[in-house]
Amino acid sequence: MSDVNEVIESVIFKYALLNAYKHGGKAQVNAVLAKIFSELPQYRSFAKTLLPHVERVVNEVNNMTIELQRKLLEERWPESIKESKVVEEKKLPPLPNTDKVAVVKTRFAPNPDAPLHLGSARPIILSYEYAKMYNGKFVLRFEDTDPKTKRPVLEFYDMIKDDMIWLGAKWDELYIQSDRIDIYYDFARKLIEMGYAYVCKCSAEDFRKYKASSKECPCRSTSVEENLELWEKMINHSFREGDAVVRIKTTMSHPNPSIRDWVAFRIIDVKRWPHPRTGDKYCVWPTYNFACAIDDHLMGITHILRGKEHEVNTIKQRYIFNYFGWTYPEAIHFGRMKLSGWVLSKSKIAEGIKRGIYRSWDDPRLGTIAALRRRGFKPEAIREIILSVGVKSTPASISLENLYSINRRIVEPEANRFFFIASPQFKLNVHGVPSKIQAKIPLHPTYIERGYKVLSLTPVNGVITVYISDSDARSMKIDETYRLMGLLNFRVTNIDYNSSIVDSMFLGVEVFKCKGEQKIIHWLPLEGNANAIIVMPDAKEIRGLCDYQCLNLKIGEVIQFMRFGFVKVDSINRDHAELVFYYTHP
Repeated sequence: MSDVNEVIESVIFKYALLNAYKHGGKAQVNAVLAKIFSELPQYRSFAKTLLPHVERVVNEVNNMTIELQRKLLEERWPESIKESKVVEEKKLPPLPNTDKVAVVKTRFAPNPDAPLHLGSARPIILSYEYAKMYNGKFVLRFEDTDPKTKRPVLEFYDMIKDDMIWLGAKWDELYIQSDRIDIYYDFARKLIEMGYAYVCKCSAEDFRKYKASSKECPCRSTSVEENLELWEKMINHSFREGDAVVRIKTTMSHPNPSIRDWVAFRIIDVKRWPHPRTGDKYCVWPTYNFACAIDDHLMGITHILRGKEHEVNTIKQRYIFNYFGWTYPEAIHFGRMKLSGWVLSKSKIAEGIKRGIYRSWDDPRLGTIAALRRRGFKPEAIREIILSVGVKSTPASISLENLYSINRRIVEPEANRFFFIASPQFKLNVHGVPSKIQAKIPLHPTYIERGYKVLSLTPVNGVITVYISDSDARSMKIDETYRLMGLLNFRVTNIDYNSSIVDSMFLGVEVFKCKGEQKIIHWLPLEGNANAIIVMPDAKEIRGLCDYQCLNLKIGEVIQFMRFGFVKVDSINRDHAELVFYYTHP
């Protein structure tokens, strides 16, 4: 191929336009090349010749306006515009009543009692994307006001922030509720003064009886003055845990018993259960619904996106807004998201780590964001699958297979190819090799410009010996022809399963046609390899050998072991030529 003909030039131009139009007006050279080779695979061997032409056309297209890019596509390749419209239709539906607020403001409000998991990604990504869609603000608020039953853990504050940054959801404002206790106290006093809250000294058992019979407890009629005195005693450590709570007046005949005079503040024995950030400074702590309501107003939250399980909480929080005369944010409740194939329960994971069942919060068996990151999943894949589920109110599900498929599409262009042989036992002897031969295998079949892995083998008495996988050896048949990838062709003459030896005859190095499809075998030389440990999704380890060139990889890099799967480099010990990988997916 001495030059680029008119047909190739047209294909380059088409995919440069389409890639630019789909990505904000800017095309990427590698993405365009991949599309070209997908349509015209016969030109892959001319990648170096094509590259400068693709770079030139991409530069020309990137200097066009999006309007011009679209016009050219509509004129010459209208079918491509139809395909891109399908992508556009996957955008989130508009939020209600955005025209009634000055700035759209959303929030994600985790309890730092555990790291994030895949289920957490939904409110994070939806809230962030909506704020971005309307040029608004995205708030991160740590709701850490329960030092007893949902104890915050200091390390999880930073882990959550790291996970959110990795997901691409950087917040505009950050708040921690344990820093805001005095604010909540001020609003508690105001509600007591207004007659909308009271201190209740009934036992939990007695109040359950009042609630069940829709009757008011005796404390409800206590005067404002007496309630204020009791409140001061509460915050000054005059009561013990369980002696008193503050309740919000609702109606004792509400159809949902949990809403009847719900608890806004309770006393916690902070000598026994000190808060990790404030110690024993505060003994009276707001419940989720009280702190949440106050903060949503003070922080100017305009739209709340959360699961349908929070519908009751929305009802409770509206009482606070109504009493103060505030406008409640728009609440969008999405349906439950079923996540098959994942361990997500925070309590089960914590117990499993404590008992040594799981290694840590990033154990590959878990559905935590930390585990997905360690296995090599891309944040773009998680974002795409969450946006595909969207905000619909009906239940939705995410399967491992769906996430694998999306992530595979993203990492495939990035992942260079290498050989891995698990527990190498079988050796292949190729007889009749006349001289030294060399394998030159591209690191990526599409992106030839990345280079090659080069292996030279010299026959000893006309014989070359290499490792092959157990599965390949056991699938071979005598007199059948195979090819060692990038190296040579051979015909099997004998298989000794007891000695794990396959003998064969050399049939040349050039790729040739044979009856049926010639099976390609991956292989490794007997020497000059690196030791590899692959941690699988079930946490079991597979040990074997991989290309010595893998020692030049970077920690965190995702590669593909041919005919095995995608893996992420977890650690490298160059002194001992050993690498640890985490298996991502097939």
